[in-house]
Amino acid sequence: MNEHPSELGSNPRPGDSYVQSFARGLEVIRSFSAAAPQQTLSEVAARTGLTRAGARRILLTLQTLGYLESDGRLFRLTPRILDLGFAYLTSMPIWDLAEPQMEALTDRVHESCSAAVLDGQEIVYVLRVHTHKIMSTNLAVGSRLPAFWTSLGRVLLADLPEDGLRARLATLPRRQFTQHTLLDDETLLARIGEAREQGWCLVNQELEEGLISVAAPLKNRAGVTVAALNISGQANRTSAQVMREQLLPELLATAQAISRTLRTR
Repeated sequence: MNEHPSELGSNPRPGDSYVQSFARGLEVIRSFSAAAPQQTLSEVAARTGLTRAGARRILLTLQTLGYLESDGRLFRLTPRILDLGFAYLTSMPIWDLAEPQMEALTDRVHESCSAAVLDGQEIVYVLRVHTHKIMSTNLAVGSRLPAFWTSLGRVLLADLPEDGLRARLATLPRRQFTQHTLLDDETLLARIGEAREQGWCLVNQELEEGLISVAAPLKNRAGVTVAALNISGQANRTSAQVMREQLLPELLATAQAISRTLRTR
């Protein structure tokens, strides 16, 4: 679920302003993951499509800058790499504003609460307040999930113009995650349309058996959805009806409160 989406037509194409060496450096950084926490030079070259010489230059540069360390054979990321993501979080005051309200929401409903933003065909978690572990996937800040099959994703996709939404859908990899996963284009578009009209979205076990969640948008002063907020629970103890009747009002109140605060900034 942490695969990187292909470039979309809305992204700028490489041109005179495109720094290829910088792009390759980012690819080297992204080649490290939970599945490959440490790699040899050959493994990095294979994963990125670089030559061994090219990969070596980038690895040694990152090591000199303190973003990588090596025992002479294996390379691994250092904690300094977190500075890159932390710069994004600290540059967006929304997260400081949202966290205390998310914690209060979690205390009231006794379910986990998350905030996410849209990146291509995926959502990226930017804030998490846990109660219980609800998924076999260990989600944390920075984790990615497919947007079309999550409540957070559908709320975020609902704010896109029609052509942007269809462009993402046209290149969407399809996978039957569970027996409930929706794969048909028109059905997905209809569900996203429902989320747009009602201002919230509930997804019941489409991404993982037993996982149910409901999400609402966070809007800035221009009325643009800048992030989404959700409550997640286990379907065997929190039914869709309970989500709609008991938890959704709490979620909407919190999302609206955070949005009001954003509008004053």
